[in-house]
Amino acid sequence: MSREELKTMYFSYGETETAYLKHKDKKLGAVIDQLGPIHRPVDTDLFSSVVHHIIGQQISTKAQQTIWNRIQQELGEVNADTLLTAGRERLQSFGMTFKKADYILDFARKVNCGQFDLDAIAEKSDAEAIVELSSLKGIGVWTAEMILLFCLQRPDVFSFGDLAILRGMRMVYHHREIDRKRFEMYRKRFSPYCSVASLYFWAVAGGAIDGMKDYAPPKTKVR
Repeated sequence: MSREELKTMYFSYGETETAYLKHKDKKLGAVIDQLGPIHRPVDTDLFSSVVHHIIGQQISTKAQQTIWNRIQQELGEVNADTLLTAGRERLQSFGMTFKKADYILDFARKVNCGQFDLDAIAEKSDAEAIVELSSLKGIGVWTAEMILLFCLQRPDVFSFGDLAILRGMRMVYHHREIDRKRFEMYRKRFSPYCSVASLYFWAVAGGAIDGMKDYAPPKTKVR
């Protein structure tokens, strides 16, 4: 294992969570048995996680990582001071849009002056943390939910706004549609371990199990 691999941290879960989900839902249980443990990297630094998520909006994962690598190589540690010193033009030169650079600098200023308390987020409930995070420019509810899962490692995150989760659910349960009412029924079933369920639906949506298909009806072409 390389030094980089040793540094990588993954979303933490184990037998307690998977046994609970398998007991609650046989179809999801079969997926868990077939796929085994899923290792999804997490970034436990809240500041860098917010910046990383702003960068990644509406671009590919590869492009996001390229920009992130440039920032780390040029600035070293990613914190409020280094970002504010770099400024708008330099941040844009790493490959992001000026709008994203403005969002990141606004966040850095709020952290620097104490307007946004990073440490306080960890003490808040999921709902409270989502409200606080989504008050930041460039952070919506879905992004806040992903930060809760992949940074704060909250155990019960289940995002109705995540298209891949909805796709994975359609594939597992053979539903043509997952509306809000049906989604909340599943949320109640999987709670308090919705985050682990999310990992498996993402894997299914990404094609981890051969032969599974999306049961969504084909989109009607607009003439």
